[in-house]
Amino acid sequence: MNNEYKDRNFITIFTKGDIFSKLSYVFCGLANIRHGQIIKGLLFFLLEVSYIFFMFLKGGSLLYDLSTLGENTQGMAFNESLGIYEMQQGDNSMLILLYGVMAVVVSAAFIAVWLFSIYSGENARKNHMAGKHVNNFIQDVASLANENIRFLFLGIPVAGLSIFTVMPLLYMILMAFTNYDSEHQPPGNLFDWVGFTNFKTLLSAGDRLSGTFWPVLGWTLVWGFLATFSCYFGGMILAMIINSKGIKFKKFWRTIFVFTMAIPAFISLRVVATMLGERGIFNVLLQQWGFTSSALPFLSNTMWARASVVIVNFWIGVPVTMLMVSGILMNIPGELYESAKIDGASPFTMFRKITFPYMWFVTTPYLISNLIGNFNNFNVIYFLTAGEPHTLDYYKGAGKTDLLVTWLYKLTKDSNDYNLAATIGIIIFVISATFTLISFSRSNAIKNEEGFQ
Repeated sequence: MNNEYKDRNFITIFTKGDIFSKLSYVFCGLANIRHGQIIKGLLFFLLEVSYIFFMFLKGGSLLYDLSTLGENTQGMAFNESLGIYEMQQGDNSMLILLYGVMAVVVSAAFIAVWLFSIYSGENARKNHMAGKHVNNFIQDVASLANENIRFLFLGIPVAGLSIFTVMPLLYMILMAFTNYDSEHQPPGNLFDWVGFTNFKTLLSAGDRLSGTFWPVLGWTLVWGFLATFSCYFGGMILAMIINSKGIKFKKFWRTIFVFTMAIPAFISLRVVATMLGERGIFNVLLQQWGFTSSALPFLSNTMWARASVVIVNFWIGVPVTMLMVSGILMNIPGELYESAKIDGASPFTMFRKITFPYMWFVTTPYLISNLIGNFNNFNVIYFLTAGEPHTLDYYKGAGKTDLLVTWLYKLTKDSNDYNLAATIGIIIFVISATFTLISFSRSNAIKNEEGFQ
C-alpha cells in the first residue's frame, strides 16, 4: 500500500482528501457515489436524511425534554370553552427519560454510521486512485459471507446489545442523578435532575442514610470473602479426601454431595429457613434433647444470623467447588508427587508446594468471578433471612444480613426510591469492576500464563 494512504484518521481524511471527501462529512456517501459505489452511497445519504427528519420531527423535542424531565404537572385545569375544570394529563418524567435515552442511542448509532461512511468513502477513493478494483453493492453484500463476515456476525448481536443492554443500563445510570423517589412519582409528581446529590447522601458522614449504607457495604465485603473462600477451601479439602487412594466408592461419595445441586437453591433455602426458625426442627430437637432450654436465635440475632447464612451457603456451594477441583486434581502429573515422596516430603509439604500452587494458578479466574458473584448473591440472603434481623439504627428497610444488592431490591420494591437504588447499583458496579480488574491483572493466571504448561 502506498505510504500516502497509511495512518489515515478522521482528521487527515478531511485535510488530505479531495473535495468529495470533504463534502462527505456533510453529505454522507458522496465520496462513495463519486468513486462508483452509487447504491452504497445513496444508502448512507438516505440514513442521514432519515436521521435529520427524525430529529426535526421528534428527536429534538425528546432531547430537550430530557434536559428538563417535564414541566407540566398533572392537575385540574379550567376549560374555558366548556366552563368546567378538567384533569390535565401533564408530563411523565419516567417516559421522558426513557424516550430521551432512546434518542441518545439513536444519535450515537447515527454517529457510528456517519464515521463508517467517511472511512468507507476514503477507502473507495484510495482504491480508485491506486487503480484497484472498487466493489459495487452486490460485491459488498457478497463479501459479508467472506472477508467481511465479521460485520454479518456482529451486526445482530450489537443491535441487540444496544437495545436490550445499553439502553436499560443508560436509563438506570441516569436515574441515579434524579430525585425519582417515593415523593416524586410520575405522572402526578415530576422528578428532576439533582446531580451528585444521591451519591453525597449515601457516602457523606453524619446522615442516617449513610449510617446505613456503610455498615451494609462492610457486611457485603465480609460476606463476599467468607462465602467465597469457605466454599473454595472446603471444596478443595473435600475433593482431596475423596480423590485420595485410601477412599473407596469415590463416585458414590461425589454423588451424595452433588444432591444439593440437583434441588433448586431457593427451595433448599426456604426449607432451611423454616428449619432454623424459632419453632423449626433444629430448635425443637435441641430443646427435646436437653441441649438448650430455649430456642436459639439462628435468624433473629445479628451474629447468629450472619453465621447461619455463611454456613448454609457453605453447604450449598462446596459441591460445586468439589467437582471443579476434582477435575483439576486428576490433571496434576503423578510424577511430581512420586518425586516429592522420594525426597521425603510430608503430605502437608506436597500440598503446599505442589497441589495448592497448581490449584491457585488454574482457579484464580473462577475465584475472582465467584467473589464478585457473592458480593451480589441475592438468593442466599433474601430467601434465607430476607435481610433480617431489622434494627432501629438501620434505615429504609435494611437489615443486619442485607447485602447492597438485597437492600437495592427493597428500595425499589418497598420504598420506591429508584434514585437511591440506581446509585447503589452504580457503586456496586464500580467496586466489582475495580476489584476484578486489579486482582485479575495481578494474578499469576495473567502474569505467568506459560508457568504450568
